[in-house]
Amino acid sequence: MTLPAKMRAVEITSPGGPEVLKIGERPLPQPKPHEVLVNVAAAGVNRPDILQRMGLYAVPPDASDLPGLEIAGTVVAIGASVKMWKVGDQVCALVHGGGYAEYCVVPEVQALPVPKGLTLTEAASLPETFFTVYSNVFDRGALKAGEVLLVQGGSSGIGVTAIQMAAALGNRVFATAGSDEKCAACVKLGAEKAFNYRTGDWAEELKAATDGKGVNVILDMVGGDYVPKELKSLADEGRLVMIAFLRGMKTEVDLSVIMQKRLQVTGSTLRPRTIEFKGQVAKSLRERIWPLLEAGKIKPVLYKTFPLAEASEAHKLMETSTHIGKIVLTV
Repeated sequence: MTLPAKMRAVEITSPGGPEVLKIGERPLPQPKPHEVLVNVAAAGVNRPDILQRMGLYAVPPDASDLPGLEIAGTVVAIGASVKMWKVGDQVCALVHGGGYAEYCVVPEVQALPVPKGLTLTEAASLPETFFTVYSNVFDRGALKAGEVLLVQGGSSGIGVTAIQMAAALGNRVFATAGSDEKCAACVKLGAEKAFNYRTGDWAEELKAATDGKGVNVILDMVGGDYVPKELKSLADEGRLVMIAFLRGMKTEVDLSVIMQKRLQVTGSTLRPRTIEFKGQVAKSLRERIWPLLEAGKIKPVLYKTFPLAEASEAHKLMETSTHIGKIVLTV
């Protein structure tokens, strides 16, 4: 296969608003020994992309400066030591930046086969949220079958993944969202109840829904003043798992609540983790979650797609927070 020397890519021309995203030209990336080169068909849009564009998210020194953390497409070249994939395979993958482009390199262990029955565009919406949810809810949060999960921001990309994944694995799930429409979407995806945080007190509603027992795990991307209420909303031995802090990174908590209920407070960021760690998460997803996708028990939730050249419009939409599910760029 003859590959081009250069490719189109979305560049962040300077820190700022969506308008700073411009189509540029870059040299074709070359796969290292354990990497594959993917001809990108679609790339997911995620909150870290917005923060990177604004200059608020430091890019790791070994990562591409191009935005984009998840892709789907066709393998067109492989590194000398690659064993898992061959040219022509269709994959979706978690990437270390560089997804908003016609071609992207991927460590072979971070790629997964496109689930049977899904399009490449649908598959591109999976990796970032599925890696994040699985590693935080089921590894760090240790959610077990039969336990109860609360998902903050249930209509987000992370939220719709967490609701479906936990429900499919046998858990009761509750969620919060910012409108009645979004709450209804959460219930349709598998949440037992969803609470509109703009019109009610989600903590009190959750207490009533669980007969005062609380939940075993909370997946939190809100932070700030939600944290004290979350600690009170956890059952004994409960786990609070933090992955973002949209309402601020600082708060004041009553430590006695943690001690009395024997709570665990933890959190993580995915992008700086090692290739080996991400490879282990990919292995778990392939074994436990991919069969559920292929059986239709978990489904991608696509809100809207945009051509690569309209990445700025995709970012504008994400910043409105009106979407339910994922926004994807098609290449």
